[in-house]
Amino acid sequence: MKLTWLDLRERGEATSAILEEAIHQRVDSVVASDPALLADLPPTVTGVLFPDGPELPGDFGAARVVIVDPALHGDTTVLSKEHPEVEFGRFVDVSDAQTLEEACEAARTERWSVLRFRDPTKIPLEIVIAAAAEADGGIITEVADVEEAEIVFGVLEHGSDGVLLAPRAVGDATALRAASAQAPGKLELVELEVRSTEHIGMGERACVDTCSHFREDEGILVGSHSKGMILCVSETHPLPYMPTRPFRVNAGAIHSYTLAEGRRTRYLSELRTNSTVLAVDVEGRSRHVPVGRVKIESRPLISIDAAASDGRSVNLILQDDWHVRVLGPGGAVLNSTELRPGDRVLGYLPAEDRHVGYPIHEFCLEK
Repeated sequence: MKLTWLDLRERGEATSAILEEAIHQRVDSVVASDPALLADLPPTVTGVLFPDGPELPGDFGAARVVIVDPALHGDTTVLSKEHPEVEFGRFVDVSDAQTLEEACEAARTERWSVLRFRDPTKIPLEIVIAAAAEADGGIITEVADVEEAEIVFGVLEHGSDGVLLAPRAVGDATALRAASAQAPGKLELVELEVRSTEHIGMGERACVDTCSHFREDEGILVGSHSKGMILCVSETHPLPYMPTRPFRVNAGAIHSYTLAEGRRTRYLSELRTNSTVLAVDVEGRSRHVPVGRVKIESRPLISIDAAASDGRSVNLILQDDWHVRVLGPGGAVLNSTELRPGDRVLGYLPAEDRHVGYPIHEFCLEK
């Protein structure tokens, strides 16, 4: 999860309500120019002091981090020796080649680097992230709104370690926290044993065309039931008579579930341009990818029944064609029409039932 710093240096009528919301949402840090605003923060929220003027206060109060401009406040190494009770970070206002180099140096050497970029392009941030690739410090990038924060979180795939946002209204802290959790994390995949396959006639299947280039060991999870899915591989692997389409997963019958943002299930039939699906590799690593379009066409279908070692069953209905494939242990690419009882495929077994796609612990029988 990315770091969320809420900038409350400019206090207004809604400051108290915004601060209450920030604490409730467990933002990582509250930033203030007055130590008094940080006095009553709970231990779950880090108080960050960011002075507005050229003078540091005599008492940092409850602040655990202090952000300084070395040109005004002095070198952070010296300040750290004088005030070992707090961590110091460096602010850089990036507006030209010289300040960009200062930002790169700060990202390489400082515990915290708070960066403001004057250029609307994200190229300067890309340069800083690349320059600090092996560094241990945290890069916090100032953003104008939550939409920009989502972009900053994904720059160079790694993104800034966190963002600094001055909220405009109640609700911004909640939206920022949700945006920071966009990286979905790792899923625990399991091996499933194929029990049977059956040709079931004509139906509609969906090809999910995304705006991302899938890797060879990556696809999306699809299943007839919300409690069991199989990893369908993308069309990154060569096929006779047709070129590869590394953005596509021939995903299955339109009633099927797949995973989307927040690990919420979506029916393949309801995906459309600008939807989000979860791309998953054979190690369970996952990422959100946007959908460019969904192609729904009538095709012959094949039903695949598999089971986990504990007896839980999984069903997947795919287009009945050799070129439609699923992934097995070690990234083995398995043609769906050649699956036989005893073959092993990779799958996912969510623990929760679903209500309108959201996980919930309740009684639900799917068959």
